[in-house]
Amino acid sequence: MGSTKCILLIISLIAFMIGDSNSTTTTSVYQVLESYDFPQGLLPIGVTSYEVDESSGKFSVNLNKSCSLTIDGYDLKYKTKISGTISKDKLKNLSGIQVKVLLFWVNIIEVTRDDDELDLSVGIASATFPVDNFYESPQCGCGFDCVFSISRSAGIYIN
Repeated sequence: MGSTKCILLIISLIAFMIGDSNSTTTTSVYQVLESYDFPQGLLPIGVTSYEVDESSGKFSVNLNKSCSLTIDGYDLKYKTKISGTISKDKLKNLSGIQVKVLLFWVNIIEVTRDDDELDLSVGIASATFPVDNFYESPQCGCGFDCVFSISRSAGIYIN
């Protein structure tokens, strides 16, 4: 009888360990960005799924819909699928994010972090912004000004 209890105990422990190793904690895409030293605000609210190949850094992010917004006077467009390669302090080979320059939409192809600044490149030109500008994720349609937009549409004005 003692050996039967010992076998059952061993089987229970093995089953517990197998079950525990298969359970994974879900990491959000925003947490993944932060693990590579990027602020979560590089992506808007509305990510439905993502994949990252940790060995190559290749990633893809899916949004629930295409997204347009304005941040610091720049008009941005996010397609429903964004992809590229991520490494510490560098996003490259980006596709799916565009910025309006004068009358034309151009692809943001690279984002580099240098201390407290982010450099967003369209290839022939780039712009530098404080990392602090991207600590929160923008919302499609209104960027970071959603509270003000909602207040204004409801007839509430804040001085």
